[in-house]
Amino acid sequence: MTYAYDPEIAPAVPLLPKLDLADLPATREQLKAVFAERQGVVDETGVTIREERVPGPEGAPDVRVRIYTPDRISAPAAIFDVHGGGFVIGDLEIDHAANVRFAREIGVVVVSVDYRLAPEAPYPAALEDCYAALTWVAKNAAELGVDPGRIAIHGISAGGGLCAALALLARDRGGPAIAFQYLGVPEVDDRLETPSMRAFVDTPQWNKPRAEISWDCYLGKGVRGTADVPVHAAPARAVDLSGLPPAYVSVMEFDPLRDEGIAYAQALLASGVTTELHLFPGTFHGSSTVEHAAVSKREVAEAITVLARALEV
Repeated sequence: MTYAYDPEIAPAVPLLPKLDLADLPATREQLKAVFAERQGVVDETGVTIREERVPGPEGAPDVRVRIYTPDRISAPAAIFDVHGGGFVIGDLEIDHAANVRFAREIGVVVVSVDYRLAPEAPYPAALEDCYAALTWVAKNAAELGVDPGRIAIHGISAGGGLCAALALLARDRGGPAIAFQYLGVPEVDDRLETPSMRAFVDTPQWNKPRAEISWDCYLGKGVRGTADVPVHAAPARAVDLSGLPPAYVSVMEFDPLRDEGIAYAQALLASGVTTELHLFPGTFHGSSTVEHAAVSKREVAEAITVLARALEV
């Protein structure tokens, strides 16, 4: 199928790495190499970075987190980052450069969580790891120099879906306060029935076949699309979104996740949740990696603006 990609992005499409989710061990190693090459040596000037292992969910291992503390603190606030990767790939390195930038340019603490991956650790392992790490951040806010009422959660793709689920879980458990949820191209609907999901079967980076593998790994074979999927696994299934924190939702024009992101933003609005929705034209899932394109620069700059405003920096 032919897509009207942004002219600055289109030439990069044939050069993108081909990831095969059917062979996860090889794909995980390939992704590490791709990100190491793409990021190069990250300029960490002005940011102190350390890692800790924090208490995990009951009966589960401790959770590794990476903490970014800027030399110049603009506000006693924090961004809690959840990386993407379709629930099955990725680690702390995916968002490392972005988290350095957030800490340095916004001037707040950033905490990134290294949650367990499916299918080795299916739902609810990743979500419970995120919840445990967020709880640790809230409990240790004073040590981190953070106001526990000024914590924003941030995630892209599966990370965005986990953030949406995290906001629901925190609300339902009476857990840590979340000031804002940044849901970038969120993966929130296991039913895979939206027009964009049905249409985009060959788009780069993400498409329907990859989405099927992703959800089958996360939920278990034969579960996606059935009545047995809980709202904390697939937030698009939630009927009541009231009481959730304000949200920002981004979607890309030629992304199978486009329509579920739009629908989730509309559902948030219908439940009385202040929500900003932005569709970036001519883009595809993860097209911001084509960094020289003007639309990619706008996407990156907007994330900083949105998070800074949400945290009152």
